[in-house]
Amino acid sequence: MTTVMVVTMIALLLLGFPMMIPLITAAAIGFYMMFNGLGQMETLIQQMMAGIRPASLIAVPMFILAADIMTRGQSADRLINMVMSFIGHVKGGLAVSTAASCTLFGAVSGSTQATVVAVGSPLRPKMLKAGYSDSFTLALIINSSDIAFLIPPSIGMIIYGVISGTSIGELFIAGIGPGLLILLMFSLYCVTYAVIRDVPTEPKSSWGERFSAVRMALWPLGFPVIIVGGIYGGIFSPTEAAAACVLYAILLEFVVFRSLKVADIYAIAKSTGLITAVVFILVAVGNGFSWIISFAQIPQTILEAVGINEAGPTGVLIAICVAFFVACMFVDPIVVILVLTPIFAPAVEATGLDPVLVGILITLQVAIGSATPPFGCDIFTAIAIFKRPYLDVIKGTPPFVVLLVLAAALLIIFPQIALFLRDLAFRG
Repeated sequence: MTTVMVVTMIALLLLGFPMMIPLITAAAIGFYMMFNGLGQMETLIQQMMAGIRPASLIAVPMFILAADIMTRGQSADRLINMVMSFIGHVKGGLAVSTAASCTLFGAVSGSTQATVVAVGSPLRPKMLKAGYSDSFTLALIINSSDIAFLIPPSIGMIIYGVISGTSIGELFIAGIGPGLLILLMFSLYCVTYAVIRDVPTEPKSSWGERFSAVRMALWPLGFPVIIVGGIYGGIFSPTEAAAACVLYAILLEFVVFRSLKVADIYAIAKSTGLITAVVFILVAVGNGFSWIISFAQIPQTILEAVGINEAGPTGVLIAICVAFFVACMFVDPIVVILVLTPIFAPAVEATGLDPVLVGILITLQVAIGSATPPFGCDIFTAIAIFKRPYLDVIKGTPPFVVLLVLAAALLIIFPQIALFLRDLAFRG
């Protein structure tokens, strides 16, 4: 049965069907083979509906809506100007500003695609004009945008939390340390690149200009305060924080900045609705598929065959990292989380691993795979936005992939990079 399901999925993917079709077809075939027919098909449908029933998933469209509002408004530009005013003049400062702006906007939006658009669109022309190669610039933008997977809010963490039953609040807090570590590593690489290539620096901003930039960015900086401060302080649940972010984004862009008009609401709602529909269809179909493979005890069979249960905690973490990294090179990240998380759940439980640490490592691998050839989803986002050929977009990615893999290794060796803030916030 497993072989038939896998072959069906691969065949349909190669034929160009959208991901939901291979998943539901493979699930239906598995159901047919287990129950000798489709007479009780409503059971599979019930499992699919159960996948989108958890209240925590309400946070997903909320964060998507907030990100859409901010991307169309002034929040991104104000954050970029603030970062540029402080570090734009140092060697490699423009590249470091790009990475830092992606991190900050990730803390505001939680969406890698929104970050590529909001930060990459204004900063790519500046980097090219300053003397950075296009391949380096594109690779920096798509890989720095993936920090949004780790810095709260993170849609990937929400999906993992719902599937695994892990606290989304703890996942959000635990993602801050790894996100900042990756920003530091990217920044050091950017400075090294600029020194070796002798890239010119930007004019130095005066302290008056810096204070003005900070003042202009104070309102957008309220988003991470609402999310992290609200959850940490016990004021909001993650879902309530998402709703508060939407309200804050509306007040900011429509009332305070007046960058959007009532006429823009339709386009924003339509975009959010389309993205949310795709995400929820994938979640529903993925949950049905996961139920089939769990009911058939396929995860236990696979893990026993490869000997993961005897590998110990470190071996399980390495196996998880490799599996998620490779899978996200070919398949949508949300689908990978939905399908692979239940497969590794028995090994995680058997070895006593902290599910929050596992969630952070999975989120990191999803981020790496999303920007890695051949089919990382952020690569195609960049192709669509910047109108550049595939080979130009992926040419500069290897150094960043190496840095991200190194970050994953550091997390396995030093788990407190992720767990320190979680323990301080929830276990102290």
